[in-house]
Amino acid sequence: MLSIYSPFIVNATASFETEVPTIEQFASRITATTQQYPWLVADADGQVAGYAYASKHRERAAYQWSVETSVYVHPLFYRKNIGTRLYTVLLSLLKQQGFVNAYAGIALPNIASENLHKSLGFEVVGVYKNIGFKLGKWHDFKWMAKTLNNHSLNQPPPKGIGSILHLLPQ
Repeated sequence: MLSIYSPFIVNATASFETEVPTIEQFASRITATTQQYPWLVADADGQVAGYAYASKHRERAAYQWSVETSVYVHPLFYRKNIGTRLYTVLLSLLKQQGFVNAYAGIALPNIASENLHKSLGFEVVGVYKNIGFKLGKWHDFKWMAKTLNNHSLNQPPPKGIGSILHLLPQ
C-alpha cells in the first residue's frame, strides 16, 4: 500500500503530505485507524490493486458522526472500477456503523477523483482557495460530502468497525 501511496506524495498533489512515511509509520496509521474505522484492500491475484479507508473528520465529540474517506489505486489498475468497488463497500460499512456524513478532500486539480466522488453521490460543499503549496505552486482543496444516514435528533453513537466485521465481503 505504501508503494501505491508514495508517488502521490512525491510526484503529485493528490496528497498534501510532503515526506513519504516509513513502513512503520504507515503501519501505525493503519493500526490506529482500524480501531474504529474500516480500511479495505483490493487484491488482484496477490497484488494490492488499491485501498480505501475512513478516518475521524475532526476531534470534537459533536463531529463523531462524520468521517473522512480516501481511496488510492495502483496505476496498473486505473479504469478497472477498483476505486468504485472499494468505495462502494467502504460507504456501505460506514452506513452500517451509523455514520451520517462522509467527506472527501480533493487537492485540485484532480478530475479523476472529482468524477469518482460525483459518481458515488458526493456533492461539492466548498473549496479552500490556495491552501496548500506543493511542487512549486499553490493548490486549491475541494471538499465533497455524501449523506450516509438520516440526520436524526436521537442519533446513537457510531459503532466501531469491530462490531460489524462479520458483514465484510470475503
